[in-house]
Amino acid sequence: MRILIVEDEHKISTYLKRGLEEQGYAVDAAFTGSEALDWVQAAPYDLIILDIMLPEIDGITLCRELRARGMRMPILMLTARDAIEDRVTGLDAGADDYLIKPFAFNELLARVRALLRRNQDAPKVNTLQVGDLILDTLARRVSRGGKRIDLTPKEYAILELLMREQGRVLTRTQIAEHVWNYEVYNQSNIVDVYIRNLRRKIDDGYELKLIRTVRGVGYQISAEKDETL
Repeated sequence: MRILIVEDEHKISTYLKRGLEEQGYAVDAAFTGSEALDWVQAAPYDLIILDIMLPEIDGITLCRELRARGMRMPILMLTARDAIEDRVTGLDAGADDYLIKPFAFNELLARVRALLRRNQDAPKVNTLQVGDLILDTLARRVSRGGKRIDLTPKEYAILELLMREQGRVLTRTQIAEHVWNYEVYNQSNIVDVYIRNLRRKIDDGYELKLIRTVRGVGYQISAEKDETL
């Protein structure tokens, strides 16, 4: 999942970015409303964390502009204002949730997870399954044939993406844009490296290989027998 933080206080932005990246999210940061507009035109985001008090374009105006452009990603609004009318204004502008500063990071993380789950187009299920491979999105646990598989946050993010799109071929760019931020995803072989690690953990020792390479296109996950093998 890819997240954009729009926060002009650099300490807060850095703290949130580091914490979310440790949870496996791809995170970019903008420090003004105008910069945020440039980011959303350049990359697809699954969620935006948006401060109200911003230079150039304030958070309320930015939120309205994003919705006017037809952008439907969840928006979590941050503010130091505790007045009911401020919260109402933010929600009326198109925000999906509201968090008052100061806040505990664990609360922000829980709200992020809830908004991302709510925004999934797929049926609202907590368990993804491909053959005997099972991924629990709430506990963030993966197992195959009943055996627990330990993954790094990025490995987990790639696997969840593939499983949500099972059977569909995803290009390296699609995978990279979903899992890494702008500074990282243009490294040419980073997706291949992580797919290789995933295959070792997911497929080694099993006759049926779930993660497939579609030559010249990208990768997919499927439990259907690969007749080309």
